[in-house]
Amino acid sequence: MNHWDERYSKGKPNDQPNPLVVELAEKLTPGRAPKRALDVACGVGRHSIYLAERGWQVTAVDSSKVAIELLCQAAAEIDLSIDARLADLERDEFVIEPGGYDLIVNCCYLQRDLFPAIKAGVKVGGCVLAVIAMVDDDPAVKPMNPAFLLQPGELRAMFDGWEILHDSEAKLRAGKRRMAELIARKTLS
Repeated sequence: MNHWDERYSKGKPNDQPNPLVVELAEKLTPGRAPKRALDVACGVGRHSIYLAERGWQVTAVDSSKVAIELLCQAAAEIDLSIDARLADLERDEFVIEPGGYDLIVNCCYLQRDLFPAIKAGVKVGGCVLAVIAMVDDDPAVKPMNPAFLLQPGELRAMFDGWEILHDSEAKLRAGKRRMAELIARKTLS
């Protein structure tokens, strides 16, 4: 059992969508034809479920078999259709379709070499929403491997040339790690 399978097996994970996902979803209503969303490293699918409930056609990808099973069970209980995929992104087991998505959500997952595919996967006019942990010198914050933490300004720099709709690097709560938040709209093909 991998680390994430073990973690998801231990109890009820957070099932509330990130407030930034909620805010953006309200602004980007799918309309008549369903828009496509990709939830990268989706965990148990809190964002996938939220978007699917609002009419989005969602593909959810995670490397944890337990997380994908929990997502499928939760979706079935409320009669939602979500394309849930068990795939290790680090091993290229899932290929992001170029120009295939109106929205790509990446919360709490940093794989730097995946960002070119994420950017290419968004249609012109579509958005990337990312919320990713940052380096933090606060002694009250639990230490993490720095390879999985963004440097100040790093996330925004990855989307140079895109329309930035939201950009923040802050502590969301006292005693918690600084987080980089970004919503970027693709304006060029």
